[in-house]
Amino acid sequence: MSIFPPAQSSPWRLLPYIQAPGDLQMALDRWLLEDYFPRTGRSVLRFYGWSQPTISLGYLQKSWPNHWRQLTWQGQSLALVTRPSGGRAVLHQGGLTYAVVTGKTGDKRREIYQHICQFLIQGWGQLGLPLTYGQGGRGYIHNASCFSTATVADLVSATGDKLIGSAQRQTSSALLQHGEMVWNGDRHLFAEVFGQTAPWQKTIAELTEYPSLPQVLQVLTATAQQHFCCELHWEPLTPWEWEIVQVKCREIRHRPAFSNSPSG
Repeated sequence: MSIFPPAQSSPWRLLPYIQAPGDLQMALDRWLLEDYFPRTGRSVLRFYGWSQPTISLGYLQKSWPNHWRQLTWQGQSLALVTRPSGGRAVLHQGGLTYAVVTGKTGDKRREIYQHICQFLIQGWGQLGLPLTYGQGGRGYIHNASCFSTATVADLVSATGDKLIGSAQRQTSSALLQHGEMVWNGDRHLFAEVFGQTAPWQKTIAELTEYPSLPQVLQVLTATAQQHFCCELHWEPLTPWEWEIVQVKCREIRHRPAFSNSPSG
């Protein structure tokens, strides 16, 4: 039984998968949370990728290591963006990201995390990867990396490797939960960024014997529709909607980037 508000008159909106820069992806998630859902009342599911390696910071994260500005991977500089959600830094390189935007409920944050993540557990289980919830507490606040600790908001493998990390943001009427799935990933880059061993020995792609991205998206979309007891209608953004998101993205790019001092 869903803990979300009673069934909506409109089906959920499924946005097409896109691979794009991090500032555009975060502008889109922010628009869905702050504008689209409050205006339409329609829940949204989407999956996306990152067109260059990027470190995303939680919106309350005030400091980061100075050397992040100089990092490169295969000739590309690592980008820095701020998420609309909380939590600590996440490295996006070779991953697959999901986002759910829906109505705010009175349920506890832990219950919401676990309810939304259930469709991921079901989907990856069908693809041959059993996942369970992490058990860590709030020790993550002392780490630069979100993936340093597996909390109840995260999903881990049978061997304890953290493979999916999620974060939330709630407004007066809406809820955003998005998360990074370690589909592929360079463990050496993770160690270079965070100064510690990557919290996974094998990526999701390796553990599931490399299913295609279309196959993964099909399975996760189907389990989401079943778990949330909803219809999912595939609806790309309209030209007008894209224009609004692009404006938000330009605002992010022109904002004084990370005016707070790095931490060393």
